[in-house]
Amino acid sequence: MRRVKALDFPDDPLLQEVRNLASFIRAARTQSGLTLEEAALATGVAKSTMQSIETNPSKVAFETLLYVARQLGVSIFAYPSEQQEMVRKLTQNLGSNPLGRRLHKP
Repeated sequence: MRRVKALDFPDDPLLQEVRNLASFIRAARTQSGLTLEEAALATGVAKSTMQSIETNPSKVAFETLLYVARQLGVSIFAYPSEQQEMVRKLTQNLGSNPLGRRLHKP
């Protein structure tokens, strides 16, 4: 059985580009111990789509990125840009895992 190296969640929760969201998705997958194939099966997308999410997320429909993120336990919220620094500081106080928990295999 193939072992998955768990990656840390990014320290900065600000999603300025889709690759930032892809980093959270990959961290959620790896911390769950899921291979690309297992994550694809668990979320109902093709393995090639999971691979694209992690390597070239700008080629994946944003709706698909949001769906996979939700399926892997990554929450996304929006706030006014003038509150950006306050929100960043609050979320950084949560530590290196903004979800506050370890995910498990389905």
